[in-house]
Amino acid sequence: MERTKIIDVLKSTAYGSEVCVKGWVRTHRSSKAVDFIALNDGSTIKNVQIVVDPEACPVCGVANATLKDVTTGACICAVGTLVESQGAGQTSEIQATSIEIYGLCGNDYPMQKKGQSFEVMRKNAHMRLRTNTFGAVMRIRHNMAMAIHTYFHEHGFFYFHTPLITASDCEGAGNMFQVTTKNLYDLKKDEQGKIIYDDDFFGEQTSLTVSGQLEGELGATALGAIYTFGPTFRAENSNTPRHLAEFWMIEPEVAFLDQQGLMDLEEDFIKYCVKWALDNCADDLQFLNQMIDKTLIQRLEGVLKDSFVRLTYTEGIDILQQAIRDGRKFEFPCQWGDDLASEHERYLVEEHFRKPVIMTDYPSAIKAFYMKQNPAAPASAASMASSASVGYRGIVAPAPTMQGTDVLFPQIGEIIGGSVREENYDKLMAEINHREMETDKLWWYLDTRRWGTCPHAGFGLGFERLILFVTGMQNIRDVIPFPRTPKSAEF
Repeated sequence: MERTKIIDVLKSTAYGSEVCVKGWVRTHRSSKAVDFIALNDGSTIKNVQIVVDPEACPVCGVANATLKDVTTGACICAVGTLVESQGAGQTSEIQATSIEIYGLCGNDYPMQKKGQSFEVMRKNAHMRLRTNTFGAVMRIRHNMAMAIHTYFHEHGFFYFHTPLITASDCEGAGNMFQVTTKNLYDLKKDEQGKIIYDDDFFGEQTSLTVSGQLEGELGATALGAIYTFGPTFRAENSNTPRHLAEFWMIEPEVAFLDQQGLMDLEEDFIKYCVKWALDNCADDLQFLNQMIDKTLIQRLEGVLKDSFVRLTYTEGIDILQQAIRDGRKFEFPCQWGDDLASEHERYLVEEHFRKPVIMTDYPSAIKAFYMKQNPAAPASAASMASSASVGYRGIVAPAPTMQGTDVLFPQIGEIIGGSVREENYDKLMAEINHREMETDKLWWYLDTRRWGTCPHAGFGLGFERLILFVTGMQNIRDVIPFPRTPKSAEF
């Protein structure tokens, strides 16, 4: 008999019809006259109840197995009659006429009905996907991917595939995983002790990419508007709830887009994704709202209510400095020129404004080389910035700033990092030389500024950070199926 997914069974009102469902047992309760099996197949957070008469319902499949062996985690096929449920919290159930056991679970099954800590579940990542929490998170993850593709398709962007193996370092961080076919036990080196890559597969040193942005810019200057959506890698030894070694990035790049247009795009895009979650993941969000974060749905709805605050870095520093003067204590410093920590970003979003913030115009020194620099402020105005009497609005930065546009969210901090890109060859080269960067790996990138350059802008959204916000989960390792972190690549 053809299988019906449980999500469709629970929507059906064809009472009296015969149905076949297959899935994994969540719970099994027995009494003298009747057994109740809660079955889930991953299509929905909700279970279907299988009502079994132990005397009348034949059990087959695993040799010598009986109904009492069908415990939490077992996989079964149940055939029976769809009937209107007499119990609370469900509209229909199945009166079983036969049960086939596909696979049993013993008492050592790690995902028992009793609550498990997330740390224990990470150690059993191969089994944690069968739990209600991770089923909900993964269905939402799927829906967010669909939202992203749909948004960009509807807005005229082209899905652009950038390489995972690269010879350039987009961020200049140097924390990259190398890709090589060389014998690591017998490395050829030159007289200075540097590794010779002439005999390597690509003939030069290559790594896994930290970003597809540079290649994405090439796409934007040919197709007008592109987006990437794929895995990226960073060999940063950060064991925190916000870092992964392998993560997914969404990176749109748009020709002829200025800073104002970029902020509009960032806000519209992320609101679209949040609304998609509310419209398409109601059952899973309700579950997570009850079990993980009781303010989750309220926070998601709050994102859609108001326009995001648009705030310069300099104004943000002024607010933080005022908070310190008023007695607020931060773990990390926040003087002008400091790279803001998550605690500073969350203060602005969660306590001061109580809504998402797009922070702009960061100091050049703490941002990437490719960001467009703002025109220099008059010397007299810049000198005012250090004065304690200057108000929070209208402050002029004391040093060069870039046209960055980072989106800060509650619970997360920075969720999007974007900027207008420097399209002028001479200005870009001046910044590269100022930072003493090597240009031999970037010749092709610089060519876009030599031949038919154009104004353009873009941003990067960490997919897992979006999932963190939408699900209310607290650790980024719990929103990706198999997290890659320092000393952990088991599954």
